[in-house]
Amino acid sequence: MSSPTDFASEAVRMVREAKNANIALRVLGAVAFRIHSPNNLQVHDALGRALSDFDFVSYSGQRDGIERFFTEQLKYETVRAGFTPGLYVGRCIFFDKDKARPHVDVFLDRLEMNHIIDFRDRLEVDYPTIPLAELLLEKVQIVHINEKDIKDSILLLLEHDVGDGDKETINIRRIVETMAQDWGFYYTTTNNLNKIRNYLFKYDVLTERQREKVTTEINKLLQAIETAPKSLRWKLRARVGSSKKWYSEVEEVERAEHLRDLSIE
Repeated sequence: MSSPTDFASEAVRMVREAKNANIALRVLGAVAFRIHSPNNLQVHDALGRALSDFDFVSYSGQRDGIERFFTEQLKYETVRAGFTPGLYVGRCIFFDKDKARPHVDVFLDRLEMNHIIDFRDRLEVDYPTIPLAELLLEKVQIVHINEKDIKDSILLLLEHDVGDGDKETINIRRIVETMAQDWGFYYTTTNNLNKIRNYLFKYDVLTERQREKVTTEINKLLQAIETAPKSLRWKLRARVGSSKKWYSEVEEVERAEHLRDLSIE
């Protein structure tokens, strides 16, 4: 892809063609942030956010159809990740054998990285991306969050308000309920929201008004998360705190590159 616009257009095309094939495919990752934040793309560009691949989510029950769609219709090669012991269970990975196109990663039912985001019953909420709450959760669940993830989060919070519902809104109830059940997810998320807020002052391309907007949304989230009633499991785990590892380790997608030549089909 030659530009972020090309990435976004191609991702939307894939989702549209998947829909025609009766496959529920939704965009996540940096491309989804651009698709869902058209009024502030100049900020994303000014922050120097580069794109490198396509990420989607779908349902595990549609796995056979997903593999046919990408291999037969879109002419990708597949790595059967779910059949590779211990490696990328619950996702499909596709490569262009000529390396002319970025690789494609399709998560099934949930995003399982440092923390788990469950998409069952949520994919129909938005189109062509996952819902805005899950887009933000996708980033703030990263224990070692980096600048590209912070830039994506800033874009989303600049474009959208935190509030009730999912219609062009970051669903605060969805986020609060997730945090109230899982202390580890809560700990990672609140740390990252504070980090994103602090990073706002690093970027000269942001105006004072833009910093205030993102800060306001982060503060709303933090207040709602902190004041919400917590589950018994949350309270018990909170007693242990960060002295015990509160997250799962994650393998990098690039580790699957070598499988492309093994013809695992």
